[in-house]
Order: sequence, then structure tokens, then C-alpha cells
Amino acid sequence: MLLDAKRSHLIVVDLQARLMPAIHEGETTLRNVRILLEAANRLGIPVTVTEQYPKGLGATLPTVQEVLPPDAVTLTKTTFSAARDPAIAERIATLRGSGLNQLVICGTEAHICVLQSALEFRSMGLDVFVVGDAVSSRSSHSVNTACARLLHAGCHWVTTEMAVFEWMGEAATDDFRALAPLFR
Repeated sequence: MLLDAKRSHLIVVDLQARLMPAIHEGETTLRNVRILLEAANRLGIPVTVTEQYPKGLGATLPTVQEVLPPDAVTLTKTTFSAARDPAIAERIATLRGSGLNQLVICGTEAHICVLQSALEFRSMGLDVFVVGDAVSSRSSHSVNTACARLLHAGCHWVTTEMAVFEWMGEAATDDFRALAPLFR
């Protein structure tokens, strides 16, 4: 199954100031999240940002905030799974009701909030795509373990480039000309 921009919704999980310094390959993760956000903005893909207990972990990083689409929605949570937060679950359900049944997930930590969110949204019948090079944890072992578990549960493990090129679908477009340089 390919990603389709007209059926996709991007959720950015917990890229917060006090957490990111401890994240394995955090700079690479942030670079890829920024690419996903620029593509989502260009292609009109809705974006939801979650913040896990911002009083303790801080707000979403400014480097992420600066590339958020103007209509992106940021919601705070204390549940590890975004699916268990009523406001986030309602937003996802509303978007799903509009035909957006592909949920693309990036952020941290892969083995906690990303994993629990992906598993629960998958159990709700959404097609879940976790962007492997745009998720991370404090250790690479945790990311690898999350990947194995998510694949076993029927989630899709993709890369940033896979997601963006599937969203675009073809090369002979203004969108391709605008987004392709992000990968050079």
C-alpha cells in the first residue's frame, strides 16, 4: 500500500526541548521531521503536533515550530499513547471522517509514545505508517525493538524519502520541483 497525500495525516510526537538532547541521532531525526513538515505544508496534508507534559519537558522545539504549516494543531497530553488523549483522539477521528485514514507518525520516543500511539491507532482501523528515520529514542536498541513490534502488529515502517515521494506520486509537477531539493 502506498501513501496518498489525499488520505494522509501527519502526527509529530513529542519533539520537546528537554527531551531532544538525550535522543540518539536527534539532529538527523529533526532534519527528517522538518522535511516531512515542509512536504505536508506544500501538499496540504493536515498536521497534528503532540506535546507530552510540556510543563516538565518543555514546548515543541523552535526548529520544528518554525516549519509547521499555518493550520497545524498542537495538543498537549499526559498519556503516552496519543490515542488515549480525548482531544487528540477526537481530532484523528474527525480527520478520518473526512477520508484521511492514513496516519503518518514521526517523533519521539520510538519505543514509548510513538509505539503506543501507533499500536492503538492501528487497532482503531487506521493505516499507520511510522517514519523510521524521523523517529528515535534515547538508544538505538529501543528504536529497533519498536520497529520489530510495530511491523509485527501491521504498521508500515517507511523512510522520509519514501513518504514524501509517495505523497507526490510523480516527477513532472511543481510540487516535485519544490520538494526534491530537500533530499540533496
